[in-house]
Amino acid sequence: MKNFFKIVLATFVSLILFSILGVIFIFAIASSLSYEEPKKIASNSVLVLDISENFPEQTKTDAFTELLNKKKGKVAGLSELIGLIKHAKTDTAIKGIYIKCQQNPNGYASSEEIRTALLDFKKSKKFIIAFGETITQKGYWIGNVADEVYTHPQGGLEWSGFSYETMFLKGMLDKLEIQTQVFYAGKFKSATEPFRYTEMSPANKLQTSVWLNGMYNSFIQGTSQQRNVSADSLKTLSDKGMVQTANDALKYHLVDGLLYDDQVKKKIAQKVHVTKAQDIAFVGMSEYASAANIRGTGTGKVAVIYADGDIVMGKGQNNSIASDDYRAMLQSIRNDKTIDAVVLRVNSPGGSALASDIIWRELDLLKKEKPVVVSMGNYAASGGYYIACNADSIFADANTITGSIGVFSVVPNLSGFLKNKLGVTFDRVNTSTYADAPSSTRPLNATEQRFMQAGVDSIYFAFKSRVAQGRKKSVEYIDSIAQGRVWTGSDAVKVGLVDRVGNLNDAIAAAAKLAHLKGYGVKSFPESKSFIEDLIDGYEDKIKVKTIQQEIGVDQWNVLQQFKSIKQMVGQPQTRLPIFVVNHP
Repeated sequence: MKNFFKIVLATFVSLILFSILGVIFIFAIASSLSYEEPKKIASNSVLVLDISENFPEQTKTDAFTELLNKKKGKVAGLSELIGLIKHAKTDTAIKGIYIKCQQNPNGYASSEEIRTALLDFKKSKKFIIAFGETITQKGYWIGNVADEVYTHPQGGLEWSGFSYETMFLKGMLDKLEIQTQVFYAGKFKSATEPFRYTEMSPANKLQTSVWLNGMYNSFIQGTSQQRNVSADSLKTLSDKGMVQTANDALKYHLVDGLLYDDQVKKKIAQKVHVTKAQDIAFVGMSEYASAANIRGTGTGKVAVIYADGDIVMGKGQNNSIASDDYRAMLQSIRNDKTIDAVVLRVNSPGGSALASDIIWRELDLLKKEKPVVVSMGNYAASGGYYIACNADSIFADANTITGSIGVFSVVPNLSGFLKNKLGVTFDRVNTSTYADAPSSTRPLNATEQRFMQAGVDSIYFAFKSRVAQGRKKSVEYIDSIAQGRVWTGSDAVKVGLVDRVGNLNDAIAAAAKLAHLKGYGVKSFPESKSFIEDLIDGYEDKIKVKTIQQEIGVDQWNVLQQFKSIKQMVGQPQTRLPIFVVNHP
């Protein structure tokens, strides 16, 4: 028995020592990785912009990836990327930019911001060369700003126009005998159409046609200006399917040549006056970020709050705008006397109506203390517009999707499916008439339906009132441009939902001007975690997500997240855009 206890004790002590040594080891590695000595960029360097990367709104660091593969765990945020391109314009060490423009997973508004920054860079007279072995239209959206655009001889350029596709679930739900009880306010509010119809309603098709053609015309006009080809000719090329091969792209002046990767590198080598391609000093964005100082200077301080993702109640995870988290953060910023002005960067399709109103209230209180300016990203629609509408000034990109001022709620009735398909039935005892309402195991009666619709209508009126107050318009006028209708940023300016077309930097400058700041620095919120905090915090969730994504693929993972979003919507009033959307640009 004594030997048994000795063995147990020895094992227990060994486990403790092993755990302590493991923690020390991890912290030692983390500390060495978190400290990075500033780099010096070699003269005659070429900055590489790989737009196949998805640039998030805020710079992100994945500690696990960085731990396993140094320099791969940090992804430059959109605002940092724009700042780096702007810095490169006057950096004597940077002689030009090489754009890898094969794919582009970034949104339309994000792409437009990158494109605008590159057009500004061209004023320096430094070169830009773009290359993709096959170039998608979204890749070309950015790539066509280059002085020279090349594609692979056996590759090509996609030139087919834009398409928007929505998945409709009603037919499947009918076969499964699942009834979706939908309540909504706004004739253009299309988020619930997948549950109600088997195809787009005329109103939804109309609004989709307007904003999709608006984006397409922006793409055509931008290409026309850069490639010196008339807009009508460019539309004819897509309407008649005339660009099918790389040679077609060259024939119609969409690219400047058909080259292999090594041949493109030789052209770049000539521009930086080196003999061999391997002698080119290529600098990636992450490497350049560690060397370039793009922070503002001055005694003033502008807080940039990133509201990125779905709007949800309570505490959230990454890629969500959680009411508890943002309420606490906004209160802290309001009470921080060192912060002079605030920019709210919204990139959200919306979400919970209640969470949106909680955040709206905190922003309203904040606005009474310091200037608040909104900058809209790819989306600032429905709940995303709800939290934006009361700002002192609102900026949007021309291709931002915004508006969608409407409300809906969905209560599924699963009783038919459960009884007829699975043989499951339910019974209940209530102390009051509506104690179990709303329930997903029985249909709502007429009175309960009336309660649900009244709740949706009440929230819709509050939404319109918030917008009317913020935009200094009548509720009647807001109703005329609301009804769930989606607008592009440029059209939103015309109807008064947005003040100006501009990017995040424009919004920051406007906020500083409202606060009468001559010099200022920028502080981002939510604040970035330290390397060690990121390594420790939520490591189980990160490993789980990465493992599942590897097994089922990113596209299937996104579909899974969409179904999770549907679950969150059940019985709760929502201000959000449609979920099932596939774009083919």
